[in-house]
Amino acid sequence: MQKKIIEYFNQITEIPHCSKKTDGLLKFLKEFGLSRGYSVEIDGAKNILIKKGKPKLALQAHYDMVCIGKAPKIETYIDNGWLKAKESSLGADNGIAIAIMMALIDMGKELEFLFTSDEEIGLIGASALNFELDSSSMLNIDFEDEAEVCIGCAGGADVIATFKLQERGELKYNYRVTVSGLQGGHSGLDIDKNIPNAIKLLVEYLKDKDVALSTFNGGERRNSIPTYATATLSSLDVLKGNDIVKVEPLDDNLLVYESDKVINLLTEFKNGIHSYNRELNIPEKSVNLAIINLNNGFISIEVSTRAMSQIGIDEICKESIEFFKRYGFIVEEEYKYPAWRPEINSFTERVYRCVESVFGKSEYRAIHAGLECGIISQRYPNIQIASIGPTISNPHSIREKVKIDSIEKILRVILTLLSEYKK
Repeated sequence: MQKKIIEYFNQITEIPHCSKKTDGLLKFLKEFGLSRGYSVEIDGAKNILIKKGKPKLALQAHYDMVCIGKAPKIETYIDNGWLKAKESSLGADNGIAIAIMMALIDMGKELEFLFTSDEEIGLIGASALNFELDSSSMLNIDFEDEAEVCIGCAGGADVIATFKLQERGELKYNYRVTVSGLQGGHSGLDIDKNIPNAIKLLVEYLKDKDVALSTFNGGERRNSIPTYATATLSSLDVLKGNDIVKVEPLDDNLLVYESDKVINLLTEFKNGIHSYNRELNIPEKSVNLAIINLNNGFISIEVSTRAMSQIGIDEICKESIEFFKRYGFIVEEEYKYPAWRPEINSFTERVYRCVESVFGKSEYRAIHAGLECGIISQRYPNIQIASIGPTISNPHSIREKVKIDSIEKILRVILTLLSEYKK
């Protein structure tokens, strides 16, 4: 069955499904369910419900992916027991879950299969779910550590700050300066791993120099740690590159802008962990400086905030908003989503036992990342939820990989759970 799941996953990688561009995969999943005798519903947010019978259990995953590097062109290969992609994100988050669910549909299992849209850009589909579900329990398959049962996650919101810069006269030398090829990572799961942020590194290089920016662009996604940043600028002094920053002279004239405000702001901005939760042994509050775009004098800065409680979410959002406003920026908040409060209940205990029976061990976890479980638990308060998944390393980066032998084991956990419901 593991071979079949990987075959399905490779099929999925051939269908572009970056966030907001998932119509091809939606059509594929719809036809897949219908061709195997299941009913298929699609709501206004492009969530998909594939269903048979009157099940007590729903399986849930999102069907968009974070596209980094060459993605959506994805070329997979196997390396020492791991499935990887060449120079792109793999999309195992959450494509492996989709492939597992497809295998279960192929087996004719009476379940509700819920595929949500645009999770990676703000849990958009989950926020607009409009299905009536029969299930009393739901297993989310978006966790990324085998032999663990996730029972809680961070909530958060995105903050977008904008400002119009004033023009400045061109200085003596013109350059393009670039930081690129960094490892990147998930802005929640990896925020405590000291992964360098390309935007911060480029600003660190510029902060003590007399420069005027023409353009400044960096970052890929709000939920990814930036792997690159590049700027064109005019400088009073000769600039030299180093091991981190590449410097290229430019012959073209540049229209440049007063830049001290931007460089001071980005230097002062506190990126990374803001506080730590010792009880859960994960970050409590964090901010990822995710994207910057300066073009034609208009600058936009996008950050992703996270916290393990609703109070924490409100606090970290307020801190970020007030910080940008002190510099005169116009600020707005987007895609706010709730934390999922950790809870052990009859369903999580049942999932725990099934995981233990397959892996020989089990552990409860909460994570500093946003799962859809928080939103879904608010939309369906009578449904008990837990989250599991195969081991996936470095999601949202070109280093993303999934441990192959954990894939079939997660399928076995689900089949064991189904057998318990039949007792």
